[in-house]
Amino acid sequence: MLKKTVFGLAFSWTVLVAFLCLFSFTKLPSFGVSGTDKYVHFTFHFVFTLLWGYYSWLYYHHIELKKIVTIVFISLCYGILIEFLQEEFTIKRHADIFDVLANLLGAIIAFLVFVFIKKNKSSNKP
Repeated sequence: MLKKTVFGLAFSWTVLVAFLCLFSFTKLPSFGVSGTDKYVHFTFHFVFTLLWGYYSWLYYHHIELKKIVTIVFISLCYGILIEFLQEEFTIKRHADIFDVLANLLGAIIAFLVFVFIKKNKSSNKP
């Protein structure tokens, strides 16, 4: 049951990220914080990597860092694809290399969370 729920969350998050990145929302409030967009991209891919990494953990019954690295790579490719789609198929949105870097940073920080969990799990074994 938990595996299906986490899969549903990860899949829904993936779709939500694409929706929010590819559609323009003109009525959104402005926060007046410089670089807010980069924080959003960071968060999108941090959560993306955590959810898919957690699903992988549940599916394989352990954390395999190679699989998490693969998820980080998929997150990077997904972010690049979305930037390409923004540039080619939207009017008000444009590709930005700094968005890709924020995406990658979010995914890498999520990877480090899994490294920390794996280290703590292995050091707590009797």
